Amino acid sequence: MSTPSAEVYEKLASFYLGRHFDLESDKLLDDLLMVDSRDFCTHALCVGMTGSGKTGLCISLLEEAAIDKVPILCVDPKGDLGNLLLTFPDLRPEDFEKYIDHEEADRKEISPRQLAEETAKRWRDGLASWGQSPDRIRKLKDSVDMAIYTPGSTIGIPLTVLKTFDAPSEEQSRDPAAVADRITASISGLLALMGIESDPMTSTEHILLSSILQHVWSQGKSLPLDQMVRLIQKPPFDRVGVVDLDSFMSAADRNKLALRLNNILASPAFASWLEGESLSIQQLLYTKQEGRPRLSIISIAHLSDPERMFFMTILLNELLAWVRTQSGTSSLRAMFYMDEIAGYFPPVSNPPSKPPMMTLLKQSRAFGLGIVLATQNPMDLDYKGLANIGTWFLGRLQTERDKARVLDGLIGAAGQSGQSLDRATLDRILSGLKSRVFLMNNVHQGAPSVFQSRWAMSYLAGPLSRPQIQELMDAKRSLSQSVVEKSDDHARRSPVDASSPSRSSPQSRPHPAIPAGVDESFVVASSPASPGATLVYRPAIYAEGTVHFVVKAAGVDTWKEIRCLLQCRDGVLPGDNWDASHALAHKSEWASKPDDAYGFADVPNELLNKATYRSLQSQFKDYLYRQVTLTTYHSPLLTAHVEAGNEADARVQLAHRLREARDAAMEKLREKYRKRVEPLKKRIQAADERVDRERSQSRTSMVAAGSSVVGALLGGLLGGRRTSMSTAARGLGHATQQSDDVRRAEAAREELTREMQLLEADLQQDLDKLHSEYDIDWLEVKPVEHSPRKGDLKSSPPILLWMPWQIDADGQASELYDRELYERSSQRDG
Repeated sequence: MSTPSAEVYEKLASFYLGRHFDLESDKLLDDLLMVDSRDFCTHALCVGMTGSGKTGLCISLLEEAAIDKVPILCVDPKGDLGNLLLTFPDLRPEDFEKYIDHEEADRKEISPRQLAEETAKRWRDGLASWGQSPDRIRKLKDSVDMAIYTPGSTIGIPLTVLKTFDAPSEEQSRDPAAVADRITASISGLLALMGIESDPMTSTEHILLSSILQHVWSQGKSLPLDQMVRLIQKPPFDRVGVVDLDSFMSAADRNKLALRLNNILASPAFASWLEGESLSIQQLLYTKQEGRPRLSIISIAHLSDPERMFFMTILLNELLAWVRTQSGTSSLRAMFYMDEIAGYFPPVSNPPSKPPMMTLLKQSRAFGLGIVLATQNPMDLDYKGLANIGTWFLGRLQTERDKARVLDGLIGAAGQSGQSLDRATLDRILSGLKSRVFLMNNVHQGAPSVFQSRWAMSYLAGPLSRPQIQELMDAKRSLSQSVVEKSDDHARRSPVDASSPSRSSPQSRPHPAIPAGVDESFVVASSPASPGATLVYRPAIYAEGTVHFVVKAAGVDTWKEIRCLLQCRDGVLPGDNWDASHALAHKSEWASKPDDAYGFADVPNELLNKATYRSLQSQFKDYLYRQVTLTTYHSPLLTAHVEAGNEADARVQLAHRLREARDAAMEKLREKYRKRVEPLKKRIQAADERVDRERSQSRTSMVAAGSSVVGALLGGLLGGRRTSMSTAARGLGHATQQSDDVRRAEAAREELTREMQLLEADLQQDLDKLHSEYDIDWLEVKPVEHSPRKGDLKSSPPILLWMPWQIDADGQASELYDRELYERSSQRDG
């Protein structure tokens, strides 16, 4: 058995998972098992009992995807996937020593250092036997950014999903069915966390919370959970369906429900759920600054069952929402892997995690998200749902029931794709599997294959302990914490602090007389005022307009709506006017009349003159043309432009386009060589048959010629009927001619073999060229700014907008509106 070289298995868009295995002879073959990365767009399932090698195979699969720079999101219920970070290019004993089992060293009666040395040698030898060098481990580490997240804990990088239910984007809001599904799943997960079993169609708790969330989201707002508590007590509507609110659920019952949720939020055990990075699928898959692919492991081993179900429901819905924002593709854009799926996708019950998982299995393949699921409990899976899976990896199973269940699912899934499988053959194969040997059925490859998984590059230390995860993530956690603190600090800081004293005591005045024809509105306070505080409106100017961008190279022909707010500081209208404004993503709630509890701050004299508003409108239109630009990003390699929010997002889009172009070029190359290889294979097969035929005929002629010679000699010696020597000579001549025919047939076959070898060399050369042309590391991204069409600029007359503030007894002023919405930096790209 030969050892494969990197040139053999390091193919573009192909995953090296192992070698074919002959069960009859119990022998590992030379043929490599290579799986096209695009095959995972139709998802995969890995099933095997403890000791089957399931974890090693799945980690090897994730390593291959990472080397191909495919972003990966993993859910780890046991703690095994943290082994992906135990990649040691130098394979030094001290690298392994921290993670070896000290109890094993005691059992072997050796020191931990000696066990580490043995482990390092075993890993080096194991990798070498599969043709993998330390350089490949280094390539794995360099290909993706790896991190372990721990929701509800600071062991790894903390991840919070409890701060708020984020409103869907404008694009997502255009799909009411998808929004409804997201609301249903989110509320189901929240109620599960609260220990309330609910039916979305009949549960009053579920219907009430869903109605609240639907009402808030319909206004384009997100809903923090602390506000959810208040809205349960006093919902923002009077009726649910056709029934009045109190008849649907009494105030007392609503108060009990609110207190139940409040108790969870107030519990010290849940304090850590409110810390850390907000859940963002995009940021889990790509680094924020560079757009580099990531391998993010979300460890949930430390969570209780209700907490796990709540988190998984939110995560799967966020993943589904992310999928629906992507463009269609047949190339693998990203991968979602979950170990031990049993319990989240059961055959009979319908937990909150099941509907979004079912939808993902049905829909995500069209958008390039490959889902890989693994379990050692095949009886606990919904095999009707798994009929959407195209690749099955089946390892050693524990019972005959498990085997029968898996065969039912596999044959059913194969039937969905038009594939015919023989149950008896599969049953026999499954009965003969041993550790690390798997049966793979890939609908894209035709017949099933038996293979042994390759040696994992990551050290398979088993579930990592909390201190080990903590140590691995120390540096990344500190970086993440500093980013979160910086973001929170920015959110807390008001622009007033930079230009005004921290303490102010403006006099509260009556509503000033505004020029006729000037519109004014009043922002409704989003935060409650402090007891005894003075309430005051401060003036600002609001304007909105539309700009038209046309960028043919990027396929862009779009109108963008721009909303800007210009705040008056200390009763003064800024001299630079709209250059000091802030962009608004969307409006909050406004009223046409002031709240009687509020007084009014000073108004700049200019705003009491109607001509000022005409001037501000003209200046705003000029501002739109000068300052509002659309940025596209250009790739010289792809000669393509894309529209994106920032360079990192553009890099993500262009990297996927590069992967699509690579896959298309690979398919074209395959077709080119297929047309040359298939006829040559047939000619080689015919040459093999001719050689066998000529050899057979030569052997027969030689035997016959030998018999003739012997007969002639014996006849001459013994008398009687004999073969003449001339006849024997003719037989020898014919036999010699047959031998010459064998040599000619063998020479023809060798010539065809050389032709095949030259063809393979040409193919390898073309593959190397493709690898060089489509190397993501060489992807260059250049930002290009585009101005709007001047003739298409439109703007509406500015309005006077009154902002709610409060002033406490010490003269400290603070806003009562959503600062994040009204006081963020201006967005030049609209």
